[in-house]
Amino acid sequence: MKRRHFLTLLGSVLGWPSFWPSLARAQDRANQVGQVATLQGNAAVTRANAAAMTLQVNDFIFKNDALQTGADSSLGITFDDETTFSLSANTRIVVDDFVYQEGGNGNTALFTVARGTAAFVASKVASTGDMKIATPIATMGIRGTTGVVEVPEAGAPGGSEPRIKLYPDADGHVGRIEVFDRQGGRLGILTQGASAFALRPGPGGRLQAVAFHIPPQEAARDRGVLQRLRDSHVIGRQQTIQRKQLRGPNNPRQPNNRRQPNNPRQPNNLRQPNNLRHPNDNMRQPGGPREQNRNLRGPGGPGPQPRRSNPFGQKDRH
Repeated sequence: MKRRHFLTLLGSVLGWPSFWPSLARAQDRANQVGQVATLQGNAAVTRANAAAMTLQVNDFIFKNDALQTGADSSLGITFDDETTFSLSANTRIVVDDFVYQEGGNGNTALFTVARGTAAFVASKVASTGDMKIATPIATMGIRGTTGVVEVPEAGAPGGSEPRIKLYPDADGHVGRIEVFDRQGGRLGILTQGASAFALRPGPGGRLQAVAFHIPPQEAARDRGVLQRLRDSHVIGRQQTIQRKQLRGPNNPRQPNNRRQPNNPRQPNNLRQPNNLRHPNDNMRQPGGPREQNRNLRGPGGPGPQPRRSNPFGQKDRH
């Protein structure tokens, strides 16, 4: 291609009004890691250095987003691996890292619960890679399970301590939560349903994970939190399926007009003039002599062909 032709083509692309918005949308799809499944009340997201923005159902979530719920509010978010979080009122979490590739071995996720109550059901990253949830004083390794993390606001009345709770999944399966201090030292492991740790200072100020019996009133409150989590998870899984269909290069719903090898039944719509119907074919009566002769002609003849699809008029089913 001559240089002036290339520059002309480049200029036309750069000046095409729909080019840059389309590119931005494609980049957004590539960077999305989750989506808002449910919302009651109000919630906001802080992204990069921008001001906080109000969230709505179906909004996309990106890595490094900081999410905050308001008073008397709740927020459900489902990520690409179907992991779901349900945030209670006045809760703040940060999506520090999230990498998931189906069938990959480098899947990883890190979420920080800065304050409030966050319930979660872990999914494929926890079972195929490395999923962690951090708090200001401890980190949890999540091994495919359902749990609740409570981080009281600093200076809250009553001197509440952070709590980590393990609950059975909806199908009854119970996973495992490993608890570490911020230096990586293991503090304990939860393996029983409805078991919990309270995080408190021990001798010498060293952090300890102390077994904690969940009081009946608190257990009843947790059941409501977990039900809201499961409702969000059902909706979020459907959203995840739709996102995969939009991203997938080989969408099964996309029409395929190319003839496949070793498939003699599939019409070859890419043939050239021999595949075109005669302009008077529509005037011939079915079953007439000429129509019968047309059906007996060889593969190279102009026999009746299936109706051709129009690749430029096909609607996008996405």
